[in-house]
Amino acid sequence: MSVLRFVWRAAGLLLWLIGGLLSTLLLFPIIGFSRRLWMIQNWSKGLLAICGVKVVVQGKPVLNGSVLWVSNHCSWLDIFVLDKVRATCFVAKSEIRKWPVIGWLVSGAGTVYIDRTHRHAIKGVSEQMNQRFVRSEAVGLFPEGTTSAGDEVKPFHASLFEAAIRVKVDIQPVALRYYQHGERTARFAFTGDQSLMANIWILLGSRGAMVECEFLEVLPAEHCAEVGRAVVATETWQQVHAAVVEKA
Repeated sequence: MSVLRFVWRAAGLLLWLIGGLLSTLLLFPIIGFSRRLWMIQNWSKGLLAICGVKVVVQGKPVLNGSVLWVSNHCSWLDIFVLDKVRATCFVAKSEIRKWPVIGWLVSGAGTVYIDRTHRHAIKGVSEQMNQRFVRSEAVGLFPEGTTSAGDEVKPFHASLFEAAIRVKVDIQPVALRYYQHGERTARFAFTGDQSLMANIWILLGSRGAMVECEFLEVLPAEHCAEVGRAVVATETWQQVHAAVVEKA
């Protein structure tokens, strides 16, 4: 790890985070919806650049109209990788809201939180997802419900697929693969008992970080409505699993 590289990136990241917080607090309430989406996308591009993370986009992402993106989950960076492609409203576990700075930022960007300790939380989250779909937004979902080191894809929970199926929205699986110096790595994965600050420390001091973001075959809304959420969860998992594990 280069101490100079870490200090330089940490200073840049701190200033960028402060700028993001000020934007969500002062600008978001007074600017239009499309302008907010533009700011979220470009702020995410800047964040990844400061952290030294290169993103390679593969496939054909749905860039217009409502869509549900379902992806494997490795790191807090996943949110900003997808946001770089298209500003996205994410469904995330409620614990993220408490993360210092990053939690405040993603809350300001309109993240929908789910409290998995409450049985009836799914209904409220589905209603909020529907509101985003009506506005032709992209909604991002990590249906594993947790993170992994990037060498596996845990089973997808089917419950939140129902919101997209009910309002006839296309569903597109996404595969995220992390590399360092061209080799697959778990170095940047945010898993287990590791703290957020420890993960950021590793990232900022590293070189050669790269994420492949592969957009896979879209499941049309008509097909999803016909087969139901359980089958859709299985079909999207199969695509992501093949793209993540079989390419390891």
